[in-house]
Amino acid sequence: MPAHSAKRLTTRITDHVQEKLQVAAGLVGVTLNQFVVQAALEKAEKVIERNSTIVLTRRESLRLLELIENPPPRNEEFLLAQTRHRKLKNDAGSTA
Repeated sequence: MPAHSAKRLTTRITDHVQEKLQVAAGLVGVTLNQFVVQAALEKAEKVIERNSTIVLTRRESLRLLELIENPPPRNEEFLLAQTRHRKLKNDAGSTA
């Protein structure tokens, strides 16, 4: 049994789209399937990268560093949330 099993992706496209993809695939010397899979993979990588990266301006990054180095004082709401979190964490640890 092979280590990697191939999956099938089926889609319907117009004649115009198929012709254009076929020409592009021919220009780079690959099959239509190889071309479509590579193009889809490249697009997927860009989408994943774009949605998993936060880009800050210089001003924003300096503000973030300032807040990390000098966090604001903890207010009452934060302290209550911290207490609830610790209690939930302790309760979950005692039931495990």
